[in-house]
Amino acid sequence: MSVLAQRRAARAPRQLSWRRLPAAPVSLAVGAAAWELIGHLAGGSFFPPLSTVLARLADMTAGGLIVTSLGDSLVNLALGFAISLVAGLLTGVAMGRYRKVEAALGVYVYALLTAPSLVFAPIFFSLLGEGRGSIVAVVVMYAMFVIIINTASAIQSVPAHLVEMARSYGASEGQVLLRVMLPAAAPMIMAGVRLGVGRAVTGMINGEMFIAVVGLGRIVTQAGGRFDSASVLAVLLVIIAVALGAVALVQAVDRRITRWVPKTTRGDR
Repeated sequence: MSVLAQRRAARAPRQLSWRRLPAAPVSLAVGAAAWELIGHLAGGSFFPPLSTVLARLADMTAGGLIVTSLGDSLVNLALGFAISLVAGLLTGVAMGRYRKVEAALGVYVYALLTAPSLVFAPIFFSLLGEGRGSIVAVVVMYAMFVIIINTASAIQSVPAHLVEMARSYGASEGQVLLRVMLPAAAPMIMAGVRLGVGRAVTGMINGEMFIAVVGLGRIVTQAGGRFDSASVLAVLLVIIAVALGAVALVQAVDRRITRWVPKTTRGDR
């Protein structure tokens, strides 16, 4: 191709391609438009349009109701997830590394994972009372066992030749665990942490609604009792924002911890 043809091709306007459009904003815009349209077509108070929900959310925020309740809920979420993370990682590593620990604890972990976590709410209420302790316990029940199982599976999936190579260089058990197994298992462990933080948000709301009527769960309970769908959906938007923010925070930590992992090529389609 001649130089003149190359210049003409560079000056030619580029054709708009759907592949160049950002997927997330377009998806959110389509979802918002569909919500608004369905809300107007339904014409019922059970599913108000998005504009009505956003107006209600603005009123609740201006009145200070959302901010105060959100603060209480975030404290419950942070405490419950911190306990779940520490206990889940320690137990998962022990189960993944030592067969006797897995044999002793595995039946309990899998049983409690499959059991409905909310059925333990009356037990926590009777033991810990109507307060933050019961809500935090519910959050732990929702989040911890997913982290345990993912961590144990990640440790068990570490290639054996990596451990054997470390042993051949005289590495101790602690060095093998900290410098070989945990870095190799980090991507899968962080996947479990992402699942755990999502379940922790669910546990936070359920605990606040069914044990101690506080935080965002209190607003949902009171609005549901009044059949105020706009308020319920407004709080739902806040809960979704909290969940997305928590997941984004975990993903940022994940990228920092696993930055040594080579990126795989994924299709653009």
